[in-house]
Amino acid sequence: MITRRDFLKLSGTGILSLYAATHGKFILRARAQIPGGTLDPLTVNKYQTPLLIPPVMPRAGTIPDPMGKPIDYYEISMRQITQQILPAGYPATTVWGYGALKSASKKGLLIHNAPSLTIEAGWKRPVCVKWINELVDANGNYLPHLLPVDPTLHWANPPGGVDGRDSRPDFSETPGPYTGPVPIVSHVHGAVGVGDESDGYTEAWYLPAANDIPDGYATEGTWYNYFAGKAQAGYGQIWGPGFATFQYPNHNRASTVWYHDHALGMTRLNVYAGPAGFYIVRGGPSGDKAVMDSRFGTVAVLPGPAPIEGDKFPPNKTYFEIPIAIQDRSFNSDGSLFYPNTREFFDEFAGPFIPDSNVSPIWNPEFFGNMIMVNGNTWPFQKVEQRRYRFRFLNGCQSRFLILDFSQIPGVEVWQIGNEGGFLAAPVNLTADHGNHLLMGLAERADMIVDFTNVPVGAHLLANIGPDEPFGGGVPGVDFLSADPGSTGQIMAFNVVPAVAPDPTTPPQYLVLPPIVPLPVETNSRRLALIELMSSVHDGPSEAVLGNVDADGMAMHKMWADTISENPAVGDTEVWEFYNFTADAHPMHVHEVVFEVVDRQALVLDPLTGEPVQPVVLDGAPRPAEAWERGFKDTVIAYPGEVTRIRAKFDNSGTFVWHCHIVEHEDNEMMRPYRIGPIDPNAPS
Repeated sequence: MITRRDFLKLSGTGILSLYAATHGKFILRARAQIPGGTLDPLTVNKYQTPLLIPPVMPRAGTIPDPMGKPIDYYEISMRQITQQILPAGYPATTVWGYGALKSASKKGLLIHNAPSLTIEAGWKRPVCVKWINELVDANGNYLPHLLPVDPTLHWANPPGGVDGRDSRPDFSETPGPYTGPVPIVSHVHGAVGVGDESDGYTEAWYLPAANDIPDGYATEGTWYNYFAGKAQAGYGQIWGPGFATFQYPNHNRASTVWYHDHALGMTRLNVYAGPAGFYIVRGGPSGDKAVMDSRFGTVAVLPGPAPIEGDKFPPNKTYFEIPIAIQDRSFNSDGSLFYPNTREFFDEFAGPFIPDSNVSPIWNPEFFGNMIMVNGNTWPFQKVEQRRYRFRFLNGCQSRFLILDFSQIPGVEVWQIGNEGGFLAAPVNLTADHGNHLLMGLAERADMIVDFTNVPVGAHLLANIGPDEPFGGGVPGVDFLSADPGSTGQIMAFNVVPAVAPDPTTPPQYLVLPPIVPLPVETNSRRLALIELMSSVHDGPSEAVLGNVDADGMAMHKMWADTISENPAVGDTEVWEFYNFTADAHPMHVHEVVFEVVDRQALVLDPLTGEPVQPVVLDGAPRPAEAWERGFKDTVIAYPGEVTRIRAKFDNSGTFVWHCHIVEHEDNEMMRPYRIGPIDPNAPS
């Protein structure tokens, strides 16, 4: 049997590449081009569009909490808009975007965009957001989805009515895509200490308040009314048709957070359509003012400014702190988004589908767009001076792991100072110690200092040497082919110009970052399993799922609807061990908490299949967290054939979820609910 490594060495000739690998079953595609829509990525002009630097979302006002302290209040809706994503001269693209409906200031920008405007939050200053589903047309009638919705998954399922919502429906014949009103529920990814009613629980979705909702449709998810009661009792907000109001305490350390949709079985489609944005928490004992300059013992100077509320748009000032969201997309020649409308796109399997097999007709196990989009434009450029900048990177792709490659920028020096949970324990010199490369799993963030001081004037490319396929770890060019250098191997251009003034910022080697206070020693450990279920009719996956490793060392899978099995007590610290039984790496995200990455350890593999033996057997010594993982995170890469251990403290009672952030995976069973504290007898069962 050919191994994954041997196959990739074969594909290194450039003739073939690995498109998908599942339990040793390999699917071959031509290396020449990544499949996608009717618009060929090689014909699209690159570096024609300046990078959009997202402005700041305007507040609708402030409201008092019960003690009279201020809460920042926003009214934000999701709308269908038309946006120039491709370069000028190409057709515009219909997308969805969040935007503010009200502003307390006359300078507030009431615009919808994808990516959306940045919510700026203060440490421990609460934010309250009324999230409104405005996916309706000018007459108030619902808008169908822009993309093909597979109704055979375990999904929100509005046509199932109150009794059948949030279920996997039964069919007597293979259905076509769902074309009804679209459910949404917004999740602030990385929010710490948020109540479960405000976390964007995947079964708390709601339809727009449209005129023409079909009779018998459920208009809210199973948990919507329960959480509405908690919101009214907890912070006095009343929910209603087409909206929900969430409150965020912002207990995070100063950090880069983001927000996106999280509707059950539809996250991949809703996010691909556009709605996502940055949410930045600033201040507090671990904020910028707690960073010191070791040379003088004074507060360090980090690159800035960043956009602030009320800035003009387009801006009339230069920003040196910039958030950068990287996403992959495919397009059709008319400018429309392309996303597969058949499982056949993934592995050429043309059926039989549900109900004649366990394979869904539309869902694709992974999707790799053949163009790179940065802050809402394909392959933009950013003018930078010969000085230091602070970039907050986000991997917002569908299934694509990124390996950002700064090595094509001569003279650059790159340091990472933070990740999802805020500042690291110490700056990490990626140039000196890591080949100018930065690995980013799905939903991971990286707070970076990029020094262009010694970069020659001119245009320079930020590249991507991650794969155009599922990622399993390893070395680019050795263990896998890097992304297509003509398309997805390019991210954006930096057009370097002379500095207009001396750089006042502290060189990163002199930064003393705020101390990391370790979490308490764990009182419990849980062995969790990452599993792939195979089709009953062909050699491909039917679902990616989660589960447990039982006392005998065997992987036992569980589905979304199975009884909660992870139930830490309030105040407990636990180690969660992710045993990966699949062929691919999975970015694992736990809602409600940040965590420490403890270590990773290899598992003994079967020499014939390459899969972990069962009962599981550990192999060798654990290896510690990577330098850029030290601190706190909310998403971690769990590699195949390994156990990845994290430590988290669970302080807030409620029902939350943990899942893989390959969004195609989470939409088809690779997500599980978990409960902190005792079960609420009034909660939905």
